[in-house]
Amino acid sequence: METNDQYGGHHRTPGRTRLVMAAGAAALTLSVGLATPLDPAPQQARAADDGSKVLTVAVAQSVDSLSPFLAVRLLSTSIHRLTYEYLTNYDPEDNHVIPGLATAWESSPDKLTWTYTIRSDSTWSDGERATAEDAAWTFNTMMSDPGAATANGSYVANFEKVTAPSPTRLVIELKRPQATMTALDVPIVPKHVWEKVDDYSEFNNDKEFPVVGNGPFVLTDYKADSHVRLKANKDFWRGAPEFDELVFRYYKDQDAAVSALRKGEVSFVAGSPSLTPAQADSLKGEKNIRVNDAPGRRFYALATNPGARAKNGEKMGDGHPSLLDRRVRNALFMAVDRKTIIDKVFQGHAVEGAGYIPPRFPQYFWEPSADQELAYDPAEAARLLDEAGYRKNGDGKRVGEDGEPIDYRVLCHATDPNDKAVGQYLEEWWGDLGIGVTLTCLDNVTDPWLAGEYDLAFDGWSVNPDPDFVLSIHTCAALPATPEETGATDNFICDKTYDELYARQLAEYDAGERADIVKRMESRLYDLGYMNVMAYPNAVEAYRTDQIESITTMPAKAGNIYGQDGYWSWWSAVPADSGDAGGGSSSTGVVIGIVAGVVVLVGLGALVAMRRRATAEDRE
Repeated sequence: METNDQYGGHHRTPGRTRLVMAAGAAALTLSVGLATPLDPAPQQARAADDGSKVLTVAVAQSVDSLSPFLAVRLLSTSIHRLTYEYLTNYDPEDNHVIPGLATAWESSPDKLTWTYTIRSDSTWSDGERATAEDAAWTFNTMMSDPGAATANGSYVANFEKVTAPSPTRLVIELKRPQATMTALDVPIVPKHVWEKVDDYSEFNNDKEFPVVGNGPFVLTDYKADSHVRLKANKDFWRGAPEFDELVFRYYKDQDAAVSALRKGEVSFVAGSPSLTPAQADSLKGEKNIRVNDAPGRRFYALATNPGARAKNGEKMGDGHPSLLDRRVRNALFMAVDRKTIIDKVFQGHAVEGAGYIPPRFPQYFWEPSADQELAYDPAEAARLLDEAGYRKNGDGKRVGEDGEPIDYRVLCHATDPNDKAVGQYLEEWWGDLGIGVTLTCLDNVTDPWLAGEYDLAFDGWSVNPDPDFVLSIHTCAALPATPEETGATDNFICDKTYDELYARQLAEYDAGERADIVKRMESRLYDLGYMNVMAYPNAVEAYRTDQIESITTMPAKAGNIYGQDGYWSWWSAVPADSGDAGGGSSSTGVVIGIVAGVVVLVGLGALVAMRRRATAEDRE
């Protein structure tokens, strides 16, 4: 999900995020032309007509929406971090909370009233001042309009009242204590622009440009399956970016994106969602190219349809009934050899998975105990299937209660080579159990996923420093109200015990106590067996050192560049010929020559209003 993260973002939601793929990159003072459906004739890199410095990033993920109220994919949420301020931000050095639109905050002794001081030096790109009224209106709209709560509604579900007593004072009153009050990952939008919108569930903010914002960049142009264009905000309170323009351009063929990096047509490339081992190896040793392999902030999982349903109790989709039996789910996962996936698919560019939060966030990282672990054990998997009543017939096929052979449909992302590679292993491993596998690889997994029309699906989310969002998408409250509506759920999981733990962690201000509760939530998810976290992939990317002199990674040591919890990378990027290694106009924490994980974005495609889903790693 970034959190407001995430595959970056299938649904998110309200949230969904998923697959981050492809990254291409910056072309310094160059403007790059690529072959796209709207521009079939590739062009050679050329100097921008006005001499401006243009950073071009190749992407392989579609934009789900340019509305901050709806977007959940990593590309979309990354764009919103560049164009709107949040109340707080995360320091690129070590992820601790720092001021954003709010310069300070304090709570009442009972933790039920939070007061934020809103900075007086933030201006919307149309010249109007950004004030506390904009923040209050943003939150109140999310609280009162279900459409506006689509992407980030979990953050305001506990809000009682939000007011702006003055332009620099925002007051939020809570129903119960809420530990995320310094980590509200919600873009604040200009009231004078957005109050004119009629239907927040339909408005995608993709028709009129430039889009009014107050971040380090201004969104100036968008064409589906072609590009997103942003220009530096010269009036940004923290200082203007060094590059004059930032372009995310679509590459469907990631090998072509890597080739473009070699030719100097782009400056930055990441992959689908990371560079494959072969792509990374092919770039090592290349002149003026640096490859980074850093611990990532996402997980890579296999999700099982738990019997999709809406809040009103109506069943959705057509998931295989055998998967309602935990023994069957456990058997499937015990037949997955995570070590082989790490060694053969990721070729060492990942860590074996288990818990829901990657080891990059050590305070929340969880691993199962020895007697709890669903270790690789095909023999035990076969025994569990026998015990559950799914025995082999004369042809060696497991059959269901109807006597028909079991054949699971597995949703995968057509642009992710990892899905396809792991899918081939599943065909082999589960085939040995007597279970058939039909791998359904689609450019858009959103519709079948939201409809519950799958048996299993490849899943993945990017996790924020505060994990509340990725935890919230498995609560009963995240289910869609009816089968016709969109919810914030990732995988239709609804479990009373999990919900009770979620409520406890949200109200717990003691960091150690909260971390313990979060780990219990991860343990519960693991035991339920609906989510099999197979790996924590590294962020693998490459960039041209003759075009980018320095750029901030997050965290500073062994961090990623694309898909950060903030705008630090693109805001701080320094052109190689600028003679300034200081990073953005007042940048701190810039690390020269360190590359981190980038996510590749797939086709800035059709904006889906009512039912949008990306893959989890897309979500921020």
